[in-house]
Amino acid sequence: MLPADLDDPSRSPQEAAARQVAAEAVTHAATMPDHWPRASILVVDDEPGMRHFLEKALAPRVREVMGAGSAEEAEQLLRSHRYDLVLLDIALPGRNGIDLLKDMRAQGITAEVVLITAFADLETAIEALRAGAGDMLLKPFRLTQVLGAVRHGLERAQLRRENWVLRRNLTQRTPPADGLVGQSIVIKGLQAALRRVATVDSTVLLTGESGTGKELAALALHRLSAHAAAPFVPVNCATTAPAQLEAELFGHGGQGPGREGLFVMAHGGTLFLDEVGELPAALQGTLLRVLEDRRVRAPGSERSVPVDVRIVAATNRPLADDVRDGRFRADLYYRLQVVELRLPPLRAHKEDIPDLVAHFIDTLAPRLGVAPIEVTADEMRFLQQYDWPGNVRELRNLLERSLIVGALNVSALYQSLPKPALRRSEPVAGTASASTEPAPLDLHTLEKRHILAVLESVGGDKTEAAQRLGISRRTLERRVAEWAADGSLPASPIDGH
Repeated sequence: MLPADLDDPSRSPQEAAARQVAAEAVTHAATMPDHWPRASILVVDDEPGMRHFLEKALAPRVREVMGAGSAEEAEQLLRSHRYDLVLLDIALPGRNGIDLLKDMRAQGITAEVVLITAFADLETAIEALRAGAGDMLLKPFRLTQVLGAVRHGLERAQLRRENWVLRRNLTQRTPPADGLVGQSIVIKGLQAALRRVATVDSTVLLTGESGTGKELAALALHRLSAHAAAPFVPVNCATTAPAQLEAELFGHGGQGPGREGLFVMAHGGTLFLDEVGELPAALQGTLLRVLEDRRVRAPGSERSVPVDVRIVAATNRPLADDVRDGRFRADLYYRLQVVELRLPPLRAHKEDIPDLVAHFIDTLAPRLGVAPIEVTADEMRFLQQYDWPGNVRELRNLLERSLIVGALNVSALYQSLPKPALRRSEPVAGTASASTEPAPLDLHTLEKRHILAVLESVGGDKTEAAQRLGISRRTLERRVAEWAADGSLPASPIDGH
């Protein structure tokens, strides 16, 4: 039931409408599912009754709601706060709402805007859309209409940020592999640590050699956390020029349209700073200030806006050494190293290689549009003997090339990397491994078996076999001639194609 004083004839129509909204808020609060715990909303309306009641209706549903009674007051709040959505009355004293909206867009403020008006016509609606409004509410309105407009506006804001992040990722980086795969004690321990750390918002520093999957670990932290519904925004600090990196991270202001940076785009989600040790000294200080204040101010802008972002950083070299040598700020290092997780190199968990091989073949073959390849037991033994200086990334790249040529292309390992990377572990006499484990194959034996297996699979066609092996036909013919000369070439369908 609505309060009796709503029918009081001494009250203005605006006050009556505001009290109507407030009364509906009471009855709707328990039944409406709309709830946006990370959203921040600004209500701009010169009618105090309507403004206050809108604030009260939205306050239980969002993280923060603030009010302004004029365009000038709203501008002051927009300079010091970040809002996901603005409920903006058109008929304001002084500058109207559409003029304020145009100024917001010119300054690079991308918050969704829902305009409120008591006198809507087609010309006003067209001007509002051109200025960048996402929706328009006509007074008097019901609370369900307000909540519907807010819900749709916040959904548009989320989709816009996610689309921007996806487009950036597609144009600037190669998509990562698909997960932390393995059943070894080392990987299971890492997975358990990620699950524990994901439940808190502390800053995490991931360390480990290149190719060990630090971005995968960061993505796992994001997906296991309360930030999973918001964007995961990766940035490589080593591959971006310092001047560009500053604009990428913090945005830019000054003359002309501004632009929000990755901290704002990742609001509510996770910002992954890969190769953080490569940050220039000036940006190290800026990053430290953001971590301490949780506010971002774009270069050339007077706006300092709060950000709610989980920071995960990664490095492939010991930052403690950089701190000792004066290349990295000690205070920033301790800010980033609240929790430190080290990712193991592939040579430390070679028992996971069969699972990784199966995983990459299963995921890459459909993407490439090719048939899966078979990996023989001898080939798998070779893969488990190899030390993988490029770690999981090197294994993935090998399998992608092999899928393209149609056979496991271990010849690439022979040609591109030094022989010491292949270790032949000699079993100790009298140990269990000496009696139960098969002796590792030497490089030349495995190479011969592999080449002959590929030749047999293509019916002896040397041109096709050379292409699949990634070597020249002349090299293939020389190898076959050597084996024939020493009598070690078995009978097989090898011809002179």
